[in-house]
Amino acid sequence: MSPATTRVTAPDGTALATDLHLPATPGPHPAVLVRTPYDRRAHRAELRGWAERGFAAVAQDVRGRHGSAGEWHPYRDHEAEDGAATLDWIRAQPWSDGRVVAAGASYAAYCALAAALCPGAPGPDAVIAAVPALGLAETAREPTGPERLWARLGWWAAHGDRRDSAPDALAHALARDPRLPEHLPVTRIADRLDRPLPSWPALWEDCRRGRLVAHGSAARLPLLAVGGTRDPFAEDTVALWRGWGGPARLLLGPWGHTLTAGTRPGAPGRVDLGALYARWARAALDGQLGPGRRGVIGLAESGRWHHLTDSVTRPEGQEVAASVWPFGAANGLRLLAGAEFTADPDRPVRSDELTVPRGAPADRCLLATPPLPRPLDLAGPAEARLTVVADTPRADWAVRLVALDPAGRAGPLAFGIVRRDAPPGTPHPVTVPLGTLGRTLAAGTTLRVEVAGHHFPAHARNPHTGEDPVTATRLAASRRTVRTEGSALHLPVAGRPRPVDPVPETCR
Repeated sequence: MSPATTRVTAPDGTALATDLHLPATPGPHPAVLVRTPYDRRAHRAELRGWAERGFAAVAQDVRGRHGSAGEWHPYRDHEAEDGAATLDWIRAQPWSDGRVVAAGASYAAYCALAAALCPGAPGPDAVIAAVPALGLAETAREPTGPERLWARLGWWAAHGDRRDSAPDALAHALARDPRLPEHLPVTRIADRLDRPLPSWPALWEDCRRGRLVAHGSAARLPLLAVGGTRDPFAEDTVALWRGWGGPARLLLGPWGHTLTAGTRPGAPGRVDLGALYARWARAALDGQLGPGRRGVIGLAESGRWHHLTDSVTRPEGQEVAASVWPFGAANGLRLLAGAEFTADPDRPVRSDELTVPRGAPADRCLLATPPLPRPLDLAGPAEARLTVVADTPRADWAVRLVALDPAGRAGPLAFGIVRRDAPPGTPHPVTVPLGTLGRTLAAGTTLRVEVAGHHFPAHARNPHTGEDPVTATRLAASRRTVRTEGSALHLPVAGRPRPVDPVPETCR
């Protein structure tokens, strides 16, 4: 059966296109609400899955998108109020038993959370937030400052300032103008697209992070936070779970932002997310979730899952040690090249290439471990602690961790970038968070560490002139030094692992 389409009226009279899929059994039923800018019709299979599990399933286009009237201003306004009005509408329907789960992934997760935390509104009874994109600042910048250029350019070109979506918009623009991401200033890059994008400059103005996480500390309803260790928003997912005031569960799998690229079909670690969501929703609505926070993390390559406590650094029921790999040590990271290097924004280290150029001048500091003598389980946050020198007062420090298999094939393992101000020429410590890792590395793997001044086009280039990278029009090279003394890679090595089944652990 195809879902029925209706219109829900927002408080200001705006009509919001809404699809409803009811179970075949008599009601009333609990409901699940998905509010999305990505076309409610793309969720019809998801709605059918919820309905088959006994939920009245509702998908709605946010205002200004696809079938809904009004104007869309991402993250700026309306999502909380429109979501609250839709929750009221659901509870007033004869097929509703009054209980509602707000659910969504990426921007739709933001919509679910905004409705849940809307001041003065009853909100949903539970929230499922998958790979949540928590706000303008959270999506536009790293927690440590640098601007996420490539991802925002692609997203805004595809979805910004338009009613529909054009997923290939950036690819078409690059075909005409391959050097598009290099345009300065960053705030004017959108001028080189084939249509107006007036909201692009304002994207970079909001630098306030953490508002939803802070508001979540006062929440008392249950939360299921789902993230991927390969998702750029993974640390925001963990922060949301860690700070939530009600019962909170975290499922952190070996996935990217699309919740794919994890374990092989049929492998022990594969999870049916649709079935898990429905089981968790039933437990949450029936009051069967225990208090506090519980979490599980999946280890890519092995298919195993382990507990996590809310500190993330200490998986429950097993030992976790920070395995320290000192720079320049025979039993740590051997220096291969570039203890002194030049970070040149005209020739930046690229984020889309894992090959390392040979020859001078060096554009990064390069180190490597000996091959691992045995498999290594990593579960928790990693970081690089550096002692560095720059000849410019403001510098970005990008650290990329690459795993080389025994055949020499390179694969990304972890990445982090921070922006620091320090007196030119003065040695100073810098800690670069590398995210939460969930991986099993095979024996014979070699770890390669690269320390650079840029990670382009994933991140905007630091101009080294003291100007804001999004408004700068001049670029200058920066001389860098990485001192091996006092520098080390810290990895979360899990010992005595006790694998768990992620589904019952998440739903209890």
